[in-house]
Amino acid sequence: MYKAIIRPILFCFDPEKVHHFTFALIRTISKIPGCKRLFRSLYLIEDKRLERPLFGLTFKNPVGLAAGFDKDAKLYNELSNFGFGFIEIGTLTPKPQDGNPKKRLFRLKEDSAIINRMGFNNGGVEEAVKRLKNNKGVLIGGNIGKNKITPNENAVDDYKICFNALFDYVDYFVVNVSSPNTPNLRALQNKEPLTELLKALQVLNFQKAKSKPILLKIAPDLTNEQLDDIIAIVKETKIDGVIATNTTISRKGLQSANKDEVGGLSGKPLTSRSTEVIKYLAQKSNKAFPIIGVGGINSAQDALEKLDAGADLIQIYTGFIYEGPKLIKSINKALLNKTS
Repeated sequence: MYKAIIRPILFCFDPEKVHHFTFALIRTISKIPGCKRLFRSLYLIEDKRLERPLFGLTFKNPVGLAAGFDKDAKLYNELSNFGFGFIEIGTLTPKPQDGNPKKRLFRLKEDSAIINRMGFNNGGVEEAVKRLKNNKGVLIGGNIGKNKITPNENAVDDYKICFNALFDYVDYFVVNVSSPNTPNLRALQNKEPLTELLKALQVLNFQKAKSKPILLKIAPDLTNEQLDDIIAIVKETKIDGVIATNTTISRKGLQSANKDEVGGLSGKPLTSRSTEVIKYLAQKSNKAFPIIGVGGINSAQDALEKLDAGADLIQIYTGFIYEGPKLIKSINKALLNKTS
């Protein structure tokens, strides 16, 4: 029903307005008695064989919602009813910011893709914390970044603020230095500043009564030499894993009319490259650390390929928009079929 009826209607309107409309609709419907149970019966598969122990946590299944969809932790409880094993909120920054000027979100229908240049639009970490206090048992990742006005030399301070504010309310952290939509942010992926940032967060982490997993989200546009640096940095800083990958600035092979819009590209065109990055990291490091695979997962087969390449968990975003919540169930069913 989603692809045949709902998606064609939604795709007639501006994507950012549709995003807010859909949030409001899901929130409203979820308040109707019996609807939570209905969603769970339609999309959720509960089976011990799907559980994944990782980072000292137990993921009910390996399919998560990637950061960027529920930036401000407004809908994570309701979204969990669609069958996700975990949900990543953010990217959050210390202070609220509007992000880049609109229009900043573009569908590439012919390519099953999206270009966004949102620019870390969010209400600030403290507002998200208020909502996270209402968590009803959802495993949450906290994706953190820096404010646009914060110069890179002071970026560590922004990440520290977010880390401390979220610590009691998320299950793991993701350090986002790979979005192409905040000026100069990707420069923080360079070996020296990235090592400094992660070490600073680990100092804070180990001061806590019990530390929490820290992961690094990387761009798909890194060279093999840069990926080698990432492997070395993970080893040196002793962070817990990598999320591969964020959106790409590449426009190779696109067919859609708005393919040249500035921003990060997500969706089907990213499928092969993100899988290549996962495979390279897993093989070159001898699977020294866990990897969460994300990028161009539009089918159960795409998900299986990510896992076969070396991912321990996966996340979806653009595939969720194009394929609907059935995608989560189809991936989990494929995993169960593979184990039977």
